[in-house]
Amino acid sequence: MAKLSILQYPDERLHTVALPVQDIDDGIRRLVADMAQTMYAADGIGLAATQVDVHLRVILVDISESRNELLVLINPEVIKMGGSEEFEEGCLSLPDIYEKVKRAAWLRIRALDLDGKPFELQADGLKAMCIQHELDHLRGMVFVEHLSQKNQLRILSALARQTTQVRGRQKIR
Repeated sequence: MAKLSILQYPDERLHTVALPVQDIDDGIRRLVADMAQTMYAADGIGLAATQVDVHLRVILVDISESRNELLVLINPEVIKMGGSEEFEEGCLSLPDIYEKVKRAAWLRIRALDLDGKPFELQADGLKAMCIQHELDHLRGMVFVEHLSQKNQLRILSALARQTTQVRGRQKIR
């Protein structure tokens, strides 16, 4: 297993639409293992392959306290969704940025597991939010793009300040 680099917003590669996985082989299994290591190391609860610059329809979710309930969704598709709930979201591609986003309160999805077997899953609450967040990544969208243009500009400005501060510290060392 290897820890992968997570793309940071506003990297344009985060806007790449992911392609369906054609074959679940050792390469996909290795990708999932590497993504899991990366997600857990970053203290995340979800990760899409797009975020590690692999543009395939693979997402991982683990909202458990014990961090031992990894859900692997390959080629996930929403069957049905409903309700509305507002969640405060963050993203491994936007460290330290949290904003409220309105999403479906529940959803039912169809996906393949690591053995290539199809399954369906109904999720609500945090799990539903996390799956929707990761599905957005597969569509080339980042959660802040659900916000108003004014709030998006505010976030971009904050990210630019963070980058400038980090660069400034690096120069001092």
